[in-house]
Amino acid sequence: MTNQTGTAKLSFGDKELELPMYSPSVGPDVIDISKLYAQGDVFTFDPGFTSTAACDSTITFIDGEEGVLLHRGYPIDQLASKSHFLEVCYLLLYGALPTAAELEDFEFRVTRHTMLHEQMIKFYSGFRRDAHPMAIMVGVVGAMSAFYHDSTDIADPWQREVASIRMIAKMPTIAAMAYKYTVGQPFVYPRNDLDYASNFLHMCFSVPAENYEVNPILSRAMDRIFTLHADHEQNASTSTVRLAGSSGANPFACIAAGIACLWGPAHGGANQACLEMLKEIGTVDRIPEYIARAKDKDDPFRLMGFGHRVYKNFDPRAKVMKQSADEVLDLLGIENNPLLQVAKELERQALEDPYFAEKKLFPNVDFYSGIILEAMGFPTAMFTPIFALARTVGWISQWKEMLADPKQKIGRPRQLYVGETQRDYVDVENR
Repeated sequence: MTNQTGTAKLSFGDKELELPMYSPSVGPDVIDISKLYAQGDVFTFDPGFTSTAACDSTITFIDGEEGVLLHRGYPIDQLASKSHFLEVCYLLLYGALPTAAELEDFEFRVTRHTMLHEQMIKFYSGFRRDAHPMAIMVGVVGAMSAFYHDSTDIADPWQREVASIRMIAKMPTIAAMAYKYTVGQPFVYPRNDLDYASNFLHMCFSVPAENYEVNPILSRAMDRIFTLHADHEQNASTSTVRLAGSSGANPFACIAAGIACLWGPAHGGANQACLEMLKEIGTVDRIPEYIARAKDKDDPFRLMGFGHRVYKNFDPRAKVMKQSADEVLDLLGIENNPLLQVAKELERQALEDPYFAEKKLFPNVDFYSGIILEAMGFPTAMFTPIFALARTVGWISQWKEMLADPKQKIGRPRQLYVGETQRDYVDVENR
């Protein structure tokens, strides 16, 4: 926590409290209410914790009004255009960009941990063939604690390090195997000669019957998707990981909890919802009808993939993602894919419409990532698992930071109780 920079006075009834105030390196000042209950016998009511900081952090900063997303101080657009995912992983985990030697060592360690324990593969056969890949990932990641006992002691810094590398390395293998299982194809093992994104694409789309060469444009697009989703401050799934970790739970259980939270359609399902909307529109000639519906305040229809809850002016991740989407569509074409034709025309019409400019309903990262994943051939059910794969490093970085915080304590939100007051039990025959 930064040094105290002032106080805020709170008066209620016959009490007056002075609460410490702190100034962050960037962002609004913070009032410390941690002693509010002890000193004033009251606590705050903040549904969704949207006005409450549950921790201090040095990892990610977001300014939604200005369209700013920084990882350790570096703008996301610079990282996505000039860096690559594993370098961003190093930055998030260790706080600084690596030297060439540090990056080579980190990439070596990650690459040499991509294999799963062979007995874990048997877990997949326990799921129905039509199981959602996210259901599989929650189960398999949680089960890692039953296989990797040498990295579950959270009090040991080295075990925390080993667990971190293992999860970053193995998550693509877990996700790719979940995909292969749901489409009925044989599992493809990771290859040490491929980079992180190319290895994932190879495990998803290669088959034993023929050779598969990963296109560098597709690999770069996938790497950018990973990079742009690596961390996003204290969102629902990250807060879930921190809350689970605050109890002392092992790292694999904490990340499984984060995956379960991300599965919710209000969180990790945005790009899937976008593709489902495009399917509903169906054909290019129906776009004007749906744009008119989006403008009608009495119509419940909303354009998915446009605007953002956090970013009020523009999504800083969208510009780089749009560039990759254009590159992928130029490579693969959209002539035989009506869904992608609808997406491109919808983007054009929305960007040219003054209504959407006035309302700042810009295409966001979910719109473009959904287009890319659809063009690559991923089913919509795989969109959220890919999101989970990318976000794993953010979850781990936040988890490690929380454990190193001397002020860390088990999470225990309060409640505004509005139920019955004390009542006496009545015997069943008298009710």
